[in-house]
Amino acid sequence: MRYLKLQERHYHEAASFLASRLPGDAKTAIILGSGLGDLADKLEDKTVIPYSEIPHFAHATAVGHKGNIIGGKLNGVPVVAMQGRFHYYEGYPMDQVTFPIRVMKLLGIENLFVSNAAGGINTSFKVGDLMIICDHINNLPNPLIGPNMDMFGLRFPDMTRAYDRDFIAEAKAIARELDIPVKEGVYVGLTGPSYETPAEYRFWRQVGGDAIGMSTVPEVIVARHTGIRVFGMSVITNEGYHFADDFVNNEQDVIIAANAASEKMGAIFARLLTAISAH
Repeated sequence: MRYLKLQERHYHEAASFLASRLPGDAKTAIILGSGLGDLADKLEDKTVIPYSEIPHFAHATAVGHKGNIIGGKLNGVPVVAMQGRFHYYEGYPMDQVTFPIRVMKLLGIENLFVSNAAGGINTSFKVGDLMIICDHINNLPNPLIGPNMDMFGLRFPDMTRAYDRDFIAEAKAIARELDIPVKEGVYVGLTGPSYETPAEYRFWRQVGGDAIGMSTVPEVIVARHTGIRVFGMSVITNEGYHFADDFVNNEQDVIIAANAASEKMGAIFARLLTAISAH
């Protein structure tokens, strides 16, 4: 009980700090993953707050994660963006990985857009494709293990609609209007930090995965626990299904591929944000 009270105090202290620095009318938060942080450059009327200044926040150490909370407007709609996230493979416990999500809830966030760079294990996927996440397979520790935080949600939250179906339908319609091809599929969340072996790629494809990565799922679970609606999208940054003799996975290649696709993802996110705010 004492540990829960300490956690609750930390969430409130971080939320109070951010509430004093950010506009209070944002209802949507965006998590920008590997190589996708440049989407934050599109925000207007920006307030940039380094994670290092926020009480109890971890520090982003992953390549391509700048480590800022940014408040601003996208298409005229207030939004809070995380320019980089925390990963289990960085050595952070799950309560630290997902700490920002509960803080966002205390700030009044109702919708969460999550993005990531992912390896395509569906053999029809190519580098640069965008995949709307319709479901996930979790192979990371569940972030809700431990005493339940009743102030945020139920002990056993439902995950049958982890990714909001209305948001998915709206995003697909937007992509058609913008003439941006999109895939739809299941994201597999693994611990990393090593990339998968060819046998592991084959296994996760055979059990129903379409793309594979090292993030996102813990944040989505905690968001749904708190009642936040979620939309997720992956940029396919490598192809995990054919392996030439000289093939290697390389984190710089991942960043380059993610950067190349960020413009298209940003266009979809901006239009989806506008559509949600109009409802």
